[in-house]
Amino acid sequence: MAKTEIKNIGIETKKPEKTPKSVDPKDPFHGMVKVRGRIFTGVVKSAKMQKTVTVEWPRRKFVKKYERFEMRRTRVKAHNPESIDAKEGDTVRIAETRPLSKTKNFVVIEIVKKYTN
Repeated sequence: MAKTEIKNIGIETKKPEKTPKSVDPKDPFHGMVKVRGRIFTGVVKSAKMQKTVTVEWPRRKFVKKYERFEMRRTRVKAHNPESIDAKEGDTVRIAETRPLSKTKNFVVIEIVKKYTN
């Protein structure tokens, strides 16, 4: 595979505009990682780690005792490839993949909406 060639990952997404400076083996478009399983959309809460972002999305949980719903949130760590480079506040789509590290099982596949101040 050529360095600038973009691989089809099997999911309809916008192709990354940036070409990475170096080949990242954990990049779904330029590397060797395959995406499979579930796909989520959430907001990047933290992008302070190297090549990793924390993505969060709300969910509703039913409380049987009170017969009402309560709001909870799910937070996961996802690999942030250099070709996508999501920042804090961006709304992103993440896809499940094989374990990339102890806590990372997801990879960012596209930025749905950029954060603007």
